[in-house]
Amino acid sequence: MESIANEQPAAKGTQSPHGASPGYVNSKDAHLKRLRRIEGQIRGLQRLVDSDTYCIDVLTQVSAATRALESFALGLLEEHLAHCVSEALTKGDEEAQAKVKEASAAIARLVRS
Repeated sequence: MESIANEQPAAKGTQSPHGASPGYVNSKDAHLKRLRRIEGQIRGLQRLVDSDTYCIDVLTQVSAATRALESFALGLLEEHLAHCVSEALTKGDEEAQAKVKEASAAIARLVRS
């Protein structure tokens, strides 16, 4: 068995399955902070339901959490287009077409949701 002691493992979560760093790598901390805030909103919804809060008040908070998650998704999509798709387009190979198709599918999923 060969020793691989000199090889360092890739940092957890730093590369996509495609081998490149994710487009959000420079704003990861801000994204995590935002997701924690959204998580807090969801926990707040659980508390509202647990305390038998009036339906319309719960729905108002659902709407706010939904908008926050959609805003997060749009920001992530923008970074993906600016980094991952843009980088693939400069290479101009089949990967570029695949990235555009992949981004289009992601946009379609966001629009349908």
